[in-house]
Amino acid sequence: METTTSQILRVLERDARTPRPEIAAMVGVSVEEVERVIRECETSKAIRKYKTIVDWERLGEEGVVAFIDVQVSPAREVGFDDVAARIYRYPEVLSVHLVSGGHDLRVMVTGPTIREVAFFVAEKLATIDRVNSTATHFLLKRYKEDGEILVEPDEDRRLAVTP
Repeated sequence: METTTSQILRVLERDARTPRPEIAAMVGVSVEEVERVIRECETSKAIRKYKTIVDWERLGEEGVVAFIDVQVSPAREVGFDDVAARIYRYPEVLSVHLVSGGHDLRVMVTGPTIREVAFFVAEKLATIDRVNSTATHFLLKRYKEDGEILVEPDEDRRLAVTP
């Protein structure tokens, strides 16, 4: 069974703009309890940030996003953490994850052009000590992000069949 805190956080995770009274009604607690839980989660950093998902293409904004798989030689006592920390400090880096498989880190970066992202990979990322190799994959189209579908369903263009 989920706790009240988990239920409140799941509602906020779906839509952080959900009004507090609506959350209280959904979870079955008072508005004051909802506000207390949210305040505690913000203080303890369980809630890290409130986020808006923007479909920049719909607004005509251009930019480049790339996923970079990084192979790293781990170091004694720190593993991959120190390399990950060096990477996530760059402002163009959106996320860094330790992953299983053929590579160790998956890095998501953004930049105004492919050239700028390529420069980041070649001049900054690949030159970090213990980075052995990188494989860059450019984002071509976003279909769904953070649970939000970003594409409109295709209109059914079939002819109606009538008896």
